[in-house]
Amino acid sequence: MDAAVFILSLVDCCALIFLAVYFIITLSDLECDYINARACCSKLNKWVIPEMVGQCLSTMLMLVSMHWFIFLLNLPVAAWNIYRYVKVPMGNMGVFDPTEIHNRGQLKSHMKEAMIKLGYHLLCFFIYLYSMILALIND
Repeated sequence: MDAAVFILSLVDCCALIFLAVYFIITLSDLECDYINARACCSKLNKWVIPEMVGQCLSTMLMLVSMHWFIFLLNLPVAAWNIYRYVKVPMGNMGVFDPTEIHNRGQLKSHMKEAMIKLGYHLLCFFIYLYSMILALIND
């Protein structure tokens, strides 16, 4: 049971790492003016909900399997993703809005957030990998 939970979490974490890298590449393309703000925001907004679902899936897996430390490690990021999605102002295109992304340093803050998420998911990847190996050895 534990091995299956950690294998599924590992696959989920790999997908979240891919999304974090995709967000970084797309935001850096916008920063260098390789793509316009509307194209960038539409590309990123379609991946906000899958990212939120993936993070919540991993969090719920740890809750159901009673791995409390890893659950508590995942909970703030899942809560942040939900908060960020719920607090989108009316009239905006989504979490990433083309009219506001260049205002008030939002591009830099989105880039910083993507870098932090990448580091977090890499840390979780190695925790899941270690836990999976430990669970496979113990079974």
